[in-house]
Amino acid sequence: MIELQILLVTAAAVFCIGLYGVLSRKNAVLVLMSVELMLNAVNINLVAFSRYVFSSNVVGEVLVVFIITVAAAEVGLAMAIVLRLFRNWRTINLDNVSKMKN
Repeated sequence: MIELQILLVTAAAVFCIGLYGVLSRKNAVLVLMSVELMLNAVNINLVAFSRYVFSSNVVGEVLVVFIITVAAAEVGLAMAIVLRLFRNWRTINLDNVSKMKN
């Protein structure tokens, strides 16, 4: 079995990679992918704690299902916004979009 510490370090690494992607990327699609990485790191933590700390409860797994549902809705809405930005301004570069405020 995998130890809890290994799962926590993995989740922390995935979260840090996602955070770096959100803070450093200028492309809207890459920012969305980085947010998904951060949500998956939270899912890893929830399943790990549910497995090792609360072994009799399935609370962690239920929360993971809710997070996956919210993430799917977030991706759908965010991709609609990105497509609208591309149609209006022919770019998905977040720096250019922030300069084009009316």
